[in-house]
Amino acid sequence: MISNAIARRYAKALVQLGSENGLVEQFSRELKVVNELIAGSAELAAVLGNPAFTAEQKKQVVKELVSRLGCCELVSNFLLLLVDKNRIACLAQIVGTYEQLADEQSGVLRPLITTAFALDEEQVAAIRVALEQKTGKKVVPHVSVDQSLVGGVVAQIGDIVYDCSVKTQLTRIHDILQKG
Repeated sequence: MISNAIARRYAKALVQLGSENGLVEQFSRELKVVNELIAGSAELAAVLGNPAFTAEQKKQVVKELVSRLGCCELVSNFLLLLVDKNRIACLAQIVGTYEQLADEQSGVLRPLITTAFALDEEQVAAIRVALEQKTGKKVVPHVSVDQSLVGGVVAQIGDIVYDCSVKTQLTRIHDILQKG
């Protein structure tokens, strides 16, 4: 719970900084790359999480990392601050929270679209347009396939679920027939 509050505080500050400088999307891209690299490298994660290494040694590793990745100075300074404050372990949560806050600020929704079969680009675009009209916000869908749906589409935006799947319709018919 404490790490969620910490992640939110850092992410909120970074979104504000990015917004002031018009770099919200760039921050997002760079933070994702750094986070994925750390998460994907057991050695790098071990070095950054190991108390046997000094803060200066960890900062040198982070400086080398951001230099190779070509991160902007603000993201570099942010990551060095996390090392200084011994919060680098919270990076994944900070990145996730940053994404949410940046999306809220820019009016972007990222719904999970689940279908029984793979959709082509035109079908995804049609669903995106329908959701944009329904919500009045920009929609960036994430599409997944669940063959148990039999057919149709389930769109989940936060806590709201639009379920137009054949599986759900069959379940409703079954319940109606059971009740008589």
